[in-house]
Amino acid sequence: MFSKNTRKKDESDKNRQKKSPTLVEALLPILALIIFIGGGYLAFKLPVEPMILLSAVVASFVALRLGYSWEEMMVMVSQKMAKAWPALLILLMVGFLIGAWMAGGSIPLMIYWGLKIINPQYLAFIALIVTAIVSTCTGTSWGSAGTIGVAFMGVAIGMNANLPMVAGAVVAGAYFGDKMSPLSDTTNLASMITGVNIFTHIKNMLWTSGPAFVLAMVIYLAIGLATPTDAEVPEKVGTMLQQLEAAFNLNLIAIIPIIVVIAGAAMRFPTIPVMFLSSVLAMGNALFFQGQSIQNVVQSIINGFKLDMISRPAWSKIEPIEDISRLLERGGMNSMLGTLLICFCAILFAGIMALSGSLEFITERILGNVKSRFGLIASTVCICLGTTGVTSNGQISIIMPGEVLRPSYIRRGIAPKVLSRTIEDSVSVTECLMPWTAAGAYMAATLGVSTFAYLPWAVFNWSGMVIALILAATGLGITYLTKSEQLKLLSAEGLNKSDIITEGK
Repeated sequence: MFSKNTRKKDESDKNRQKKSPTLVEALLPILALIIFIGGGYLAFKLPVEPMILLSAVVASFVALRLGYSWEEMMVMVSQKMAKAWPALLILLMVGFLIGAWMAGGSIPLMIYWGLKIINPQYLAFIALIVTAIVSTCTGTSWGSAGTIGVAFMGVAIGMNANLPMVAGAVVAGAYFGDKMSPLSDTTNLASMITGVNIFTHIKNMLWTSGPAFVLAMVIYLAIGLATPTDAEVPEKVGTMLQQLEAAFNLNLIAIIPIIVVIAGAAMRFPTIPVMFLSSVLAMGNALFFQGQSIQNVVQSIINGFKLDMISRPAWSKIEPIEDISRLLERGGMNSMLGTLLICFCAILFAGIMALSGSLEFITERILGNVKSRFGLIASTVCICLGTTGVTSNGQISIIMPGEVLRPSYIRRGIAPKVLSRTIEDSVSVTECLMPWTAAGAYMAATLGVSTFAYLPWAVFNWSGMVIALILAATGLGITYLTKSEQLKLLSAEGLNKSDIITEGK
């Protein structure tokens, strides 16, 4: 007991010797991040990871100036990395799962049936639904838009449809699926950085994503009903269907691994065991129904599925089109290493900023006059949009606001899952609406429609923020912490009861 009290006293003495940052010192690392990413990543197309590390160097010099040692910085970074590690393992498991689902035919089966239901009259409506399904199954908005989305754009061109509307529907569906998928890197990042269980996070997002998706469906369906057409589905869609049939045994057994993940989420089973069980079942499908060798299956879960792994006789007689390659060659744990590296760099930067008190200082300045629930959530939306616009990187824009704002939500007694949902509403689905970001440029180039042209039609992407603000004003869908939960989370954040803020409803 005496040793414990002495240790606490020593730590308290150390804290009293530290200096608090000035406004310039607190903002300097943030400004460095903006300059390095703006100058290096955007202007010279340099990788974003070293730009974040350079910003961390600036943050470390500020921390040293304030009286913190290098050892203290590493201890703080290690603590934050330890908290993030379970979610980082899930990211690796996502790559593992996608590779297994590809080899086992689960994802190809969903894509096949999505393409089968195309009806030109309700093109935008079907594009929204099918792209959302494919994106949910694959966890990638870019992959869905670049494959199924391109097919829908071909249909739209063939029937002389409203191209911006169809492109907006593709973008909306792709990002709905990405946002709601346990396989998505951004979804896992948002739950990780806010300390919320992945399935709890996804379920809670239905408060905003559900109405936004229904609104998009109603708009596209109404336009379809008012626009009769006799156009036919282009030949490319038929070619894709034929090649999927040749490449895989598309039996309903392939859907079992997907059902396992859905059931596991509904029953709130631990994420990694559920994903592993689903992967094992998919690997069994690959071995017994798809004719894959054990070597190919292992390669799929490590390096991703490749078309040259297909050995079915019908496949050997055809020349695969480019869209099939882009659609199917994905997955593997190695595919997640880029995301993991960005996470490591961002956590390093955030950890040093937190130790120096810079994050707390900036948050207090931003939220100092915010007293209400609405003000907090509206400020979160603005901070996230600003971070996305400045950094042009969705992953950084999830990690940094999540790290900065989580204590503010806990102080006000609002559950962190409200923060994780708001971050997704204002980062994950809005990055593609800014033409200077990688996501905006990719969607415009892939779909052949400018970002500003499809923006009004990407109803789901922008309406989620509006709904989030409506919920904040009314209190619907806002979860509050019990007093014991609040005190427990305050303790975990290194705060105490005196830090509680009584906020207006």
